[in-house]
Amino acid sequence: QVRLVESGGGLVQAGGSLRLSCAGSTRVFSGYATGWFRQAPGKNREFVAAEDWRGINTYYTDAVKGRFTMSRDIAANTFYLQMNSLKPEDTAVYYCAADSNILQLRAGIRVNYWGQGTQVTVSS
Repeated sequence: QVRLVESGGGLVQAGGSLRLSCAGSTRVFSGYATGWFRQAPGKNREFVAAEDWRGINTYYTDAVKGRFTMSRDIAANTFYLQMNSLKPEDTAVYYCAADSNILQLRAGIRVNYWGQGTQVTVSS
């Protein structure tokens, strides 16, 4: 069982930056792909980024490419989403996630573990 705890959301002006953290209760990188999703008001939850369990391949949705970056601290059992050049359309609740199958994770289907979500609000 893996428990994921998020932190780092908040209110920021357009063009600003935030870093989200997702701390795992156990060795989340041992065989689990990790990733981020977001859900804006009135919209479905959508894929943002994912990384395979080795940290070799990272995938981003087109809307965030060049602005968002995933990283990890293996010793701290924590992974991050650095968000730069934020736009009002990035406003959403952001969820971290982990799954043993990166294809399943990227599709957001039957994902093993989810964080509780953290609000990111970008003002214009």
